[in-house]
Amino acid sequence: MEAEFKPFIVWLILNGKTEEALERLAEKYRVNVPKLKIGLPKGHKKRVYGCYTPINATISVLNSEALGNPFVVLHEFYHHLRTQLADKQHKGTEKNANRFAAEFLQAYANRQGTCRA
Repeated sequence: MEAEFKPFIVWLILNGKTEEALERLAEKYRVNVPKLKIGLPKGHKKRVYGCYTPINATISVLNSEALGNPFVVLHEFYHHLRTQLADKQHKGTEKNANRFAAEFLQAYANRQGTCRA
């Protein structure tokens, strides 16, 4: 079951079930489910695809395309996870968030490779 979790989360996001993916991630890591919103908060000047706001525990994504991007969603979930575990202080670095997301994508890619004829 554990080996299937990461590929399944990526599959959910790719198939438009991002909210379900976040619910399952929150359950696995024993944190609250973050809110999810399309549209970045005001004041984001540089072009980003997503951001996490710890004050209201919200993952915001740029648009519906980013909503279906597993890297963006998982990267921002990592920030949520770190904030939930660290008493609302943002301690998750970008490098660690990237690594977290990449692990899920690699597990998905590995799983896809085993399904080919």
